[in-house]
Amino acid sequence: MPILPIDAGRYGSNEMKMIFEEEKSLEYQLEFEAVVAEVQAELGLIPIDASKEILEIVKSKRIKIKRIKELESRTEHDTAAMVEAISELSNIAKPWIHYGLTSYDVIDTRISMQVRDALIIIKDKLKQIIRILIGYAEKYKDLPAVGRTHGQHASIISFGLKFAVWLTDLIAHLEHLDELKHRVLLCKTLGVVGTGSLMGRNALKVQEMVSKRLGLYAVDAATQVISRERIAELLQFIALVGSTLDKIAIEIRNLQRSEIYEVAEPFREGQMGSSAVPVKRNPIKSERISSLARILRANSNISLENIGLWHERDLSNSANERFIIPTSFILLDEMLNDMLKVLNGLKINEERIKANIELSKGQIFAEFVLDAMIKKGIARSDAYRLVQRIAFNAYERNLNLLEALKMEEDILKILTINELEEIFNAKNHLAAAPLIIENVIKKARNIIAH
Repeated sequence: MPILPIDAGRYGSNEMKMIFEEEKSLEYQLEFEAVVAEVQAELGLIPIDASKEILEIVKSKRIKIKRIKELESRTEHDTAAMVEAISELSNIAKPWIHYGLTSYDVIDTRISMQVRDALIIIKDKLKQIIRILIGYAEKYKDLPAVGRTHGQHASIISFGLKFAVWLTDLIAHLEHLDELKHRVLLCKTLGVVGTGSLMGRNALKVQEMVSKRLGLYAVDAATQVISRERIAELLQFIALVGSTLDKIAIEIRNLQRSEIYEVAEPFREGQMGSSAVPVKRNPIKSERISSLARILRANSNISLENIGLWHERDLSNSANERFIIPTSFILLDEMLNDMLKVLNGLKINEERIKANIELSKGQIFAEFVLDAMIKKGIARSDAYRLVQRIAFNAYERNLNLLEALKMEEDILKILTINELEEIFNAKNHLAAAPLIIENVIKKARNIIAH
């Protein structure tokens, strides 16, 4: 009976979950054992016939999870149980199975193999999101909108700039993904305390050859385990990507608020926003993204705690890594899937975006009035106080700032009516935003092409 939502099929795609399933994990470990034996035979460390038999057993798929669990119930050691399961099916290879290895050579390299395949899925979905954001950034680069700081109307922005900023963040994550591979996709075959012990000076050659055949990188130095800084960087990367998705989701949730309503999540036919209120259209996917991001950040903190192990290793990292590594990948995968659904069907209300600019009755243009006065030679402090007085007075009297300014002789001595009206045209204040967006789009298209 499923206990966790992941087990019940609630979160994550089948392609991602398959990577971390018991059967697939066993396949990775058996593949590692076979490749190590193959390389050792080529270097004369074990008999060729032994290597061939190990490979045949692995390819036969006769080793089953059920049998390994039966053996583990006696040994209380999962890797030893796997080795014994191989041995049960062998004849000449019995002395040479798992030769010169320790359990965490198998486990750490298996984790790297899983991460190798999981990162391919993550990278592809990041690229899909980037493609969607390119479209939005391009479409809305010339649409003025309210820019908000501290939850207050601050100045005019291009609505497309929101998407360009998210693009910039996701581009950085794609770059980080490629950069971290040689640090986290590590292969280790150096045995009990990282010296290569039984394989002697050939140990490094074995590790290098095995690494290349598995599409991994040979660890430079390790104890019984690969240093947990590597896993921590991986989990920090996942948490960072998750936090960016959270940031996007928070903005969508805020912009969907009834009093703003500039965007809305897609709402399919038959969907229910509330069990009690028929008219509700809740941003549930964005809220789920924000919720799951908190788990990713918590998992990354656990990975930092795992860095300090005793001497050449202890087991204090082992149990929690069985949770935090697969869970982090599966939940990030779910968040990416949700974000793709949200962005693919995002409703953007251009009329509301334009109308919201007028909510402050022109107060949002105060920055530009100040700038125009300064350019006329008025001291900043004098101009600031004058605009502030008029703006605050207009707010109290529920007047539009433009009309209030037109009634002020002190303003009309500095700026003409035509100049004031030009200032209150939102399209005149996009400044460098369209160029910024175009530059980001160009970079985004270049990175997803590779």
